Amino acid sequence: MSTTETNRTPAPRRATIADVARAAGVSGSTASVVFSGKTKVSDATRQRVLDAAAELGYAGPDPRAASLRTGRSGIVAVVLEEHLRTAFLDPVKTATMDGLTDALATLGSGVLLLRHDPGGENPVTLDTAPVDAVVLLSCTPRTYESLDVIRARGLPVVVIEGDGGADAAHVELDSDEASAQLNTHLRDLGHEDVAIVTLPFGLDLERGFVTEEQIARIRVEITARRLRDVRQAFPDAQVVQSEGSFIDEGVLAGRLLLDVPEDGPRRRPTAIIAQSDLLAAGVVRAAEELGLRVPEDVSVTGFDGVEVDGLGGHVLTTVVQPSAEKGRAAGAAVARMLRGEPASSQLLNCTFRIGTTTGPAARS
Repeated sequence: MSTTETNRTPAPRRATIADVARAAGVSGSTASVVFSGKTKVSDATRQRVLDAAAELGYAGPDPRAASLRTGRSGIVAVVLEEHLRTAFLDPVKTATMDGLTDALATLGSGVLLLRHDPGGENPVTLDTAPVDAVVLLSCTPRTYESLDVIRARGLPVVVIEGDGGADAAHVELDSDEASAQLNTHLRDLGHEDVAIVTLPFGLDLERGFVTEEQIARIRVEITARRLRDVRQAFPDAQVVQSEGSFIDEGVLAGRLLLDVPEDGPRRRPTAIIAQSDLLAAGVVRAAEELGLRVPEDVSVTGFDGVEVDGLGGHVLTTVVQPSAEKGRAAGAAVARMLRGEPASSQLLNCTFRIGTTTGPAARS
C-alpha cells in the first residue's frame, strides 16, 4: 500500500436532515417543513431545528435531490435580446423584472438571464439550460428563433408584448385608447407637422429616416403597433428609426429632425412623438442644445411613464404602461402552466398623462 493511500483521510460525512431531526428531538417530517416552509410550525420548534442544523453544519436540502424528486430545476429562464450591461439601463425592463421576480418568488423559483446566442461561447444556452419555463421579454426577429428552440424542448413559454403562437401565454398592452388620447391632445393643440422617433425596426437598418417600404416590413411587434397607433391620426408624419431605447439615441434622432435649415427639403416638426420616454428625453435635450424651447418651439411626447433623468423641471407628456404589472402577470402565467393548466393571456391597459412638454403648435 502506498504512503499516499495510507495517509488518506476520509472526507467527513455531510449531515442530513435525519441528523438534524434527532439532534432537535423532532420527527424528520417536522425538520423538513422548517426548511421547505410549506407547513407552519411553532417558533420554538423552528428555532430548535435551526439551532441543531447550525451546530451540525447543515445548510439545507440538496437542491439536486429536490430536482430529481420533482423533475424540475426550480429555474425560469428570461431571454433578453441585448447584452445585460445595456438591458437594465432601461427602467421599463427593470420594473418588469421586479414584477416577474416577485411573482416567481411565490413558486420558490430562481431566474436565469439568457441571451439566445447560438454561435456564442457561453456554455449555458437556451438549448441546454436546465430550466422549467421561459419568459421572453419581447418578440423580435431573433426571438422567433428562441421560440423554435423552446418548442423543440417542450417548455412552457410566456411572451411579453409579442406573438408567441397559440401554445404560448401572452402578456399584452392595450395602448389604443391612451394613444388615441395623445393624438387628440396634439391635434387640439394645433399640431399638424408631426414626426415620430421609433424603436428599432428589426431590419438591420441604421438610425435615420425610413421609407414607406421599410415601414411596411417592420418585424418588431412593439415598434409596429406604436407606429400604427400614431399614424392613424398623422399619416404623413416623418419617421426616424433609432437604434435602441436610449437617451443618446433620442438626442441623435432629435438633431436629425430639428437641426434643419429653413429653406431645406424637410420642415422642422412642431411636435415629436417618441416611442419611449428615454428617446423622448433625448429629443428634449437635443432641442435645448439647438436653442429651441420645449414646448414653445417644439412639443415632445413619450411612451412608458418612467422616471427619466435629463428632463430638467419638465414632466413628460406620455403614455404610461404598467411595467411591473407586466412582470407579475408573466410570473402568474408561468405558475399556471407549471401546474399543468393551459396557456392563458392577459391584456393590461395603458393610460395617457399630460405633462409640461406639450403646448400649442408654434406658428411659422
